[in-house]
Amino acid sequence: MTRMQEMSLDYHFKVEQEVGSSTHAFFGFNGTAGVWRISAMNEAGGWKDRTTVEDMDLAVRAGLKGWKFVYLGDLMVKSELPSTFKAFRYQQHRWSCGPANLFRKMLVEIATNKKVTLWKKIYVIYNFFLVRKIIGHIVTFVFYCLVVPATVLIPEVEIPRWGYVYLPSIVTILNSIGTPRSLHLLIFWVLFENVMSLHRTKATLIGLLETGRVNEWVVTEKLGDALKLKLPGKAFRRPRMRIGDRVNALELGFSAYLSFCGCYDIAYGKGYYSLFLFLQSITFFIIGVGYVGTIVPH
Repeated sequence: MTRMQEMSLDYHFKVEQEVGSSTHAFFGFNGTAGVWRISAMNEAGGWKDRTTVEDMDLAVRAGLKGWKFVYLGDLMVKSELPSTFKAFRYQQHRWSCGPANLFRKMLVEIATNKKVTLWKKIYVIYNFFLVRKIIGHIVTFVFYCLVVPATVLIPEVEIPRWGYVYLPSIVTILNSIGTPRSLHLLIFWVLFENVMSLHRTKATLIGLLETGRVNEWVVTEKLGDALKLKLPGKAFRRPRMRIGDRVNALELGFSAYLSFCGCYDIAYGKGYYSLFLFLQSITFFIIGVGYVGTIVPH
């Protein structure tokens, strides 16, 4: 799971942050190794707790005040990642729900702002929010987990080859260029991201509709070097996990659905999607039974 997170975060920093900084002098500050001018924070209105992404909220408001952001990609800092899938899922809920909710609250303010250029407003609304924070999650989940399986059950619907092979392949390769050492994990990363798109889509809709767990804040569990601080002479003991903490019913449900569609494709269809459906079903199942993000002693 660590390598999967690395691939996603590397793209975020090496592409999204770098491009935003160099083209529009703006990117979403995410609380990692950043330095703020106090005057910029004060002019933007300071920290607000109206969403679960207070750092992004402040960055957008500062950008609308005309402040410029500079990303220094040559400075290296350590980052601590969630140690369990449960912690990762809570984190991704916050990271998906928060931006969608912030977009709902700030759309009019961004569109009517008079201190920044039209192109910058288009960039923030379309590229920063709509494409990366909303549409990307929903399209990934709907296409790979709903539309593709549905075409097996409804043979009259046919997806053109450029839609299910060429375009997704190009997008996937471009998203993975930030971590060349993990290119051999590309297929696993795609399957893992498809599973996470389920949770991100759910969180995005909660944020847009401002309902349910929209303001839920669960501190992400991270172990850091805690495992290295255990007393000498004592063997590592894996923490006990209850069945309810390991089993994820939603993932198991999608695993069964995709497996059924794969079998149906082999029996009654053309067999075009069966390999993908079985691989995606296995991924949903592995995550569904909690066999990901486990703690491994060193």
